Amino acid sequence: MHGSLKTHGNRMEGTVVSGKANKTVIVQREYNTFLKKYERSLRNTSRIPAYNPACINAKEGEQVIISGCRRLSKTKSFVVVKVLGRKSS
Repeated sequence: MHGSLKTHGNRMEGTVVSGKANKTVIVQREYNTFLKKYERSLRNTSRIPAYNPACINAKEGEQVIISGCRRLSKTKSFVVVKVLGRKSS
């Protein structure tokens, strides 16, 4: 996808909530979990560290698509593939 970095696995959509680290962004993803016992849905969030290549350069507040890749560091195993635009609040 970016140079020799190959991607695999699922693609996920989320919002960039932090871009303070060098070449890294934190992507927050919201999803629903159904609790069978109570017959209710629970809304959860997950925060995923992802590699932010210089050619994409995603900023805070933007909707992005991330994809799995080889492990890049202790916590990073995703890469930002595409910026969809700013999230409307």
